[in-house]
Amino acid sequence: MDKKFLGIVDEMLDYAPLRNKELFIESRGQQVIASALNLIRLIRESFEPPVADDLTKRLIRAIAYEDQEKFVRRVRAIREQKGRP
Repeated sequence: MDKKFLGIVDEMLDYAPLRNKELFIESRGQQVIASALNLIRLIRESFEPPVADDLTKRLIRAIAYEDQEKFVRRVRAIREQKGRP
């Protein structure tokens, strides 16, 4: 992930007031979940069902196991199969 982006995220997390930390976490959680759902919809629109199901499972596992490479490796493999850089 881009270091610049991570720096911004770290600053946002540090900025959260202690008394409203739960509210901040709730809000960020809602944003992340909405983004993930939008990504899953896009995956389903862009790929055939077996591939879309595989990518969706890999996305969920990547989040659960805190390993984004599980998802990224598969997307790269699909892109290479299609002959795209």
